[in-house]
Amino acid sequence: MLDQATYIPRAKQLYSSTIRPALREEFAYKNDMMIPRLDKIVINMGVGEAVKDTKKVKTAAEQLTLIAGQKAVITHAKKSIAGFRVREEMPLGCKVTLRGDRMYEFMDRLIDIALPRVRDFRGVKPTSFDGRGNYAMGLKEQIVFPEIEFDKVDDVLGMDIIICTTAKTDAEAKALLTHFNMPFTDIVRN
Repeated sequence: MLDQATYIPRAKQLYSSTIRPALREEFAYKNDMMIPRLDKIVINMGVGEAVKDTKKVKTAAEQLTLIAGQKAVITHAKKSIAGFRVREEMPLGCKVTLRGDRMYEFMDRLIDIALPRVRDFRGVKPTSFDGRGNYAMGLKEQIVFPEIEFDKVDDVLGMDIIICTTAKTDAEAKALLTHFNMPFTDIVRN
């Protein structure tokens, strides 16, 4: 059994040993604190069918909790919208914010396990940066994660994944994620 005090996630070890020195050399940073790092990962699941059946939000929150390894928070509507049959404070989705070791664990599972299991996967778009070093992507199915049992899934739900970094520019953030082996479509792989 692993001792929790000595366990360091594989992606965190990769960052410390390989990625930090490579980024320092690539961008010629004068100070170690200038080197970009992962800040947090926010995972969000919007459940459109929640308008008809509020139990679907609870199911989505349970699945997101399994995927993230941390309890998901149910999100509620801020105001009523009659056209969508949404009332104020109606549960509409769930989200979770990962930091520290759980963030690195999720990043590792996302890149090495989940993305290769996506049907017809050709890579992620390199243009989904926000101008401040954060990257947003979407998955159409939660079943690409091995924690979700395919037989017990009633509805296939998508999710938004936002990777927040301390990078100041998109180029720095892209270099950071490239070193983590994020499969961008413009990078030719052997």
